[in-house]
Amino acid sequence: MGAEDLLIVEESTEPPLSDQTRSSAATFSTIKHEISESDDLRVPHILPISRLEYLLVTNAKHGLSHSEAARRLAKDGLNNVKAAKGLSAWKILLRQVSNSLTVVLILVMALSFAIHDYAEGGVITAVIVLNIAVGLIQDYRAEKTIQGLQALSAPCCKVIRSQVATTIRAEHLVKGDLVMLNVGDIVPADLRLVSGLNLSADEALLTGESVPISKLPDAELNDTDMPLGDRVNMVYSATTITRGRGMGVVTATGMNTEVGRIAELLRAKSNSTSKNGHWATSYFQRIKMGARSILGLDGTPLQVKLSKFALLLFALAILLAIIVFSANRFNVDGDVLIYGICVGVAVIPESLIAVLTISMAVGTKAMAKGNVIVRKLSVLEAVGGVTNICSDKTGTLTQGKMITRKIWLCNGSTASVEACTHPFDPTSGNVVWRDDESASDLSLSMSRLPSEAEKFIECLSLCNNAIVSGGKVPLGDKTLETSTTSTTTVTQWAAVGEPTEIALQVFTMRFGVSKPAVTQANNSVLLTEHPFDSSCKRMTVVYARDSGDIQIYTKGALEAILPLLDAPADVKAEFVAKAESLAAEGLRVLCIAHKTIPAGESLQTDRAVVESGLMPLGLAGLYDPPRPETAGAVQKCKIAGISVHMLTGDHIKTATVIAHEVGILGPSLTAAEAANAIMPASDFDALSDEQIDSLDTLPLVLARCSPSMKVRMVEAMHRRGAYCVMTGDGVNDSPALKNADVGIAMGLDGSDVAKEAADMVLTDDNFASIVTAVEEGRRLFDNIQKFILHLLISNIAQVILLLIGLAYKDEDNQSIFPLSPIEILWANLITSSFLALGLGLEEAQPDIMLRPPHDLRIGVFTEEIIIDKFIYGLFMGSLCIFAFAFVSYGPKRGPASLSSSTNCNQGYAEICDPVYRARATTFATLSFLLLITAWEVKHFNRSLFHMYPERFTGRFSVVRTVQRNRFLFWAVVAGFLITFPVIYIPVVNRVVFKHTAIDWEWGVVAAATVTYIALVEAWKAGKRRRQFYNDRRSSSSSN
Repeated sequence: MGAEDLLIVEESTEPPLSDQTRSSAATFSTIKHEISESDDLRVPHILPISRLEYLLVTNAKHGLSHSEAARRLAKDGLNNVKAAKGLSAWKILLRQVSNSLTVVLILVMALSFAIHDYAEGGVITAVIVLNIAVGLIQDYRAEKTIQGLQALSAPCCKVIRSQVATTIRAEHLVKGDLVMLNVGDIVPADLRLVSGLNLSADEALLTGESVPISKLPDAELNDTDMPLGDRVNMVYSATTITRGRGMGVVTATGMNTEVGRIAELLRAKSNSTSKNGHWATSYFQRIKMGARSILGLDGTPLQVKLSKFALLLFALAILLAIIVFSANRFNVDGDVLIYGICVGVAVIPESLIAVLTISMAVGTKAMAKGNVIVRKLSVLEAVGGVTNICSDKTGTLTQGKMITRKIWLCNGSTASVEACTHPFDPTSGNVVWRDDESASDLSLSMSRLPSEAEKFIECLSLCNNAIVSGGKVPLGDKTLETSTTSTTTVTQWAAVGEPTEIALQVFTMRFGVSKPAVTQANNSVLLTEHPFDSSCKRMTVVYARDSGDIQIYTKGALEAILPLLDAPADVKAEFVAKAESLAAEGLRVLCIAHKTIPAGESLQTDRAVVESGLMPLGLAGLYDPPRPETAGAVQKCKIAGISVHMLTGDHIKTATVIAHEVGILGPSLTAAEAANAIMPASDFDALSDEQIDSLDTLPLVLARCSPSMKVRMVEAMHRRGAYCVMTGDGVNDSPALKNADVGIAMGLDGSDVAKEAADMVLTDDNFASIVTAVEEGRRLFDNIQKFILHLLISNIAQVILLLIGLAYKDEDNQSIFPLSPIEILWANLITSSFLALGLGLEEAQPDIMLRPPHDLRIGVFTEEIIIDKFIYGLFMGSLCIFAFAFVSYGPKRGPASLSSSTNCNQGYAEICDPVYRARATTFATLSFLLLITAWEVKHFNRSLFHMYPERFTGRFSVVRTVQRNRFLFWAVVAGFLITFPVIYIPVVNRVVFKHTAIDWEWGVVAAATVTYIALVEAWKAGKRRRQFYNDRRSSSSSN
């Protein structure tokens, strides 16, 4: 069903607006003076229509002329809300280099070119460019995706220009335009209503109100500072019309709308320095903030840790270079300078940033499949360390769509909807009728519904303006089936209208009843509709049948209908008691009533007379059901040590029921948690920061929560050292999203301003997707630890090798390189990089969501990681020294010796053959040990030969273990195979790598490899034994 079809159907069921029935023959006289910029236009809700017409130079009946609209468009510009920051490739590029490790690599690159070491400089340049390119492309694509998700402004709208209704692009609206609104429309600008019928708008994006607000075009308001939600004669840009129709005059467009003003606040740069401070202090602060930003000292925990680590490595590289120079008595010639740079380069993991960026880019693709768009790569690992998730209820924990959950008839019968998973689909789930007295299931014994139920459902259908479409529901006769069960699968169901009316309409369609079917079956004609109004809280329709009877159907709040009922006091008391019972279950309760005026009696048109003497039919209880996957996701969070908080604008009873259903509240809560588990936002707001901090635990449910309360909750969590996720969809949620450690906006129903302020965007608005993001973040964090450990083991081994290698002197008393500069770069950038990338692609450990969040204060560099890298680095470096020394001084050495060689760092000569063979052996040993290490660090404690006992068992389980990660497996195979051509290809081996072919030395390489595996396995066995004793000691002490 298209938009125009929906409009026509809607118009056919409502009486026409009075202003639209008048003749449009009057001409519009253009006033020549400019639009006044009076302060009156800033508060249009207090202006009479006549005053507004004068200020805007318009006509509230016929709108502007085409020529005048064109002139104003040229003067004021398009009706667009600019993005909070705009898509700037330059800023995204700057984000990629704002970390210490990249800065260090740039310095090393510059130094390499300065000493004419173009090979090393070129390789480091390639690494820097690769890192920047991958990060730039990923972040740019994420920003483009966000732009594609933007649904805040209406693409088209209907206006009256030159006395003719026409459809234009919303961005072409100007102040003074007369806009026509219909149910389902997104309001294209800020409008002062001039007419309307049964009009209400969903303003949750601006006000946080969870229910639509009824609009009264004729309301006279006097308070200039009235909250937006109380300005009932206005509708605002980006809000949605949920019921009725009307017309309004545009009072503000673009950045001058309420949405635009909030967006402008986000665009403005925060000035952290006081205007009254000294200029020198202000200038110093700006320099300090800029330096911290460039060095990456402001950001996620991993960013800060890596940036500090890079600065430490840079200082260590300088220290090692000084050690090299001092070992040569500061007689720094070309060889000594190159050797010093080699030692400095060896301590810096050049490929770390590139591998980290690529791993995160792969993670973002996995997240996109899980309906999460990551706007910043850096935040992907951060979400894995969250300790608290603060989530909206409506649309995130719940489906965001109402269903009729229970009904109660005045004869005591009840019906409940069970197992409904699609609120718009009348074939989803089933309806079970029960007798209130016997409490027995009547769905099998009754073949037809009682007359009370038939009249009740008929009232729900006719006293309703919602439209539900998408599947064929068979039309029934006057006798309706007692139970409906899903028998067919309908792929798409759509609904237009107010959420409550949609839910009631879907309930009637479960029995084959629809408004057209009922009116056709009874030959009924709509005579009058008294629309829902916030002052009376009820809706009434009057239908005439061909028999002459007049049928009156009414629905509304119980307190609004109860005085109108023609029923004894005990019946009214029973209705009140049952309504309170349903409300205690978190249901929104409506009372349904009916009256028949026999043929021959005159019908009074006065609403008070029409709605008097009603006969009660029953009650309907509605609610927004949880998503089917929410309860499992919440339980997964609890097991993972993550506390889930519900921050909702709904009533506390509704919030409590949903919290129990999804598992946020339950019997597993401790006494301290249960004491403050549920709290109205007003009570929370009344507490001081000190009182909030004195609470044992923060509330798990905050009801009637405003956006400012979300900010206070985030601040309270930060004071407790928590790392939190905050979800939001409204424009006014932006501050909370920005203050949270990870801000997540809703992609379907969220505002553009919220998306711009967020770090992630959910494309399905589903809480389970947040849990998927946490799980992916944890997987990435684990893998970051693995490949950082691998890279640092390589760096430590090379530093040990090169520093001890200072003792190897040639005939001229010059230190001989155990590894050439190109061999070092090859090991760091070719061999290690692909292995590290493979480790970054490791799948999640089986227990990844069974352990508590990692300590963000420690980060990736845990005590275990630090000890392991030094132990493994010592093993690897020592074996490389052994290989170099054994070939140089062992029994198999040739007639030439290392001590008799000269100038072997510059080029090959016959006298350098022992040095070149020793280098080749050392290079092969280092390469093979790096390959083995990649498999060993897949798990920090378990043996490579028994790593996944829950998956693989048997003698050859190691084969299946190493083949589990296909990328890593082939990276190891490729690293093994490529070692041989690097050693044996003529010219390349001696000229480029400064080593030569070897033969018997392969035995040394094999011996070093076997020894390394034995040492690593022995170290892991010791760790497992120590962990076993610690666990046994802790369990005995607890007993």
